[in-house]
Amino acid sequence: MDPNIPQNQTFTPESLKKQFRLSEFLAEKIISSVAFLSIAMIVLIFVFVFKESLPLFSFGNDSKAKTETLVDSDSEGQRPEAYGTEPAADKPETYGSEPVTQEDLKPETYGSEPVSQKDLQPESYGDAATEPAVANDKPESYGDVVAEVPNEMPAEVEASNDGADNTWGSFFSTEWVPVSDNPRFGLLALLIGTLKVTIIAMLIAGPIAVLAALYTSTFASKRAKEIIKPIIELLAAFPSVVIGFFALMVLATFFQDVFGYETRLNAFVGGVAMALAAIPIIYTISEDALSAVPKTYTEASLALGASKWQTAFFVTLPAAIPGIFAALLLGVGRVFGETMIALMATGNAALISANPFDSVRTFAATIGSEMAETVFGDTHYSVLFFIGSLLFIFSFGLNALAEFYVKGKLLKKFQGN
Repeated sequence: MDPNIPQNQTFTPESLKKQFRLSEFLAEKIISSVAFLSIAMIVLIFVFVFKESLPLFSFGNDSKAKTETLVDSDSEGQRPEAYGTEPAADKPETYGSEPVTQEDLKPETYGSEPVSQKDLQPESYGDAATEPAVANDKPESYGDVVAEVPNEMPAEVEASNDGADNTWGSFFSTEWVPVSDNPRFGLLALLIGTLKVTIIAMLIAGPIAVLAALYTSTFASKRAKEIIKPIIELLAAFPSVVIGFFALMVLATFFQDVFGYETRLNAFVGGVAMALAAIPIIYTISEDALSAVPKTYTEASLALGASKWQTAFFVTLPAAIPGIFAALLLGVGRVFGETMIALMATGNAALISANPFDSVRTFAATIGSEMAETVFGDTHYSVLFFIGSLLFIFSFGLNALAEFYVKGKLLKKFQGN
């Protein structure tokens, strides 16, 4: 019994009530406000990213891409001036300031001798050989009759007049050609490239990080643990652009000399560089999960005659599987959404191939390289935000899987509940 407490003091429910402290109240409110603000920020980010891609979900004439110039003939039957960079092959041919008529092709054209129709061959118009008229134009285009649009053009332009329907149809193609008269937004090539780099990175980073965590938590001495763990975690402080530059200048040349492949920047180089970025995350979480395994497990295993490495691989490692699984999922999310390393080390070519030494293009690298060059509000702009929505959904799904499935099912399974 505490001698400082009077013997005759009685405790009532009022006296046991927690006293109000302003500092505790403010701290509680600040923490809860930050938590709700974080949730609100996540929701607002997703709403903003998804809102910019909403034009892709509007079908009809109002959703036609702004970058897809419609070829509607005007009153004179000529193309719109939107085709500024293309030669005006469909307008009446003008070899000067006025249209050339049949009267102008009379003997007074070139030199002192009369020029006949036979002389009006490709060599008649200077050094470059030209035909009497543009090959695709009809002879009537040299008179008062206005030239017609060639038959070849509408075949390409008709595909671009479908608006959002054509855009959604191109998502499942293998071509990523966003800037064209007939743009194609083949997300299949980008998805395969992203998955290829992610798989390569996880095949390298997963075993290395987990084994390093197992060694640190089980075999390493206290002094070695104090040296190894900070060094590996320091790798997480390196900016992505530094790792990407290292892969661009050092790793790409090294692996090309070793394997002798043709493409210097490819999925393998990008995967190795992304593995360097994912190792610290996987290592830290895995090491914490392995260190959290109760000592009674290892002591019981050693008491039964198992060696230290048998205890580590058959007792400690299985007991920490929920935490290791969560670490691997977070590593996948880190690699899947990486931008700068993919932009600098993968070659940025949207190719579909099973060869790990071919160049690829990822979702995140596509956004990073093309967002600054798009026109606000056009189809290309909306597609890039749609890709961002896919990345957000994927990352959120991985984190939710690691949080609820791992803690909900795997943890209960290994606890025997």
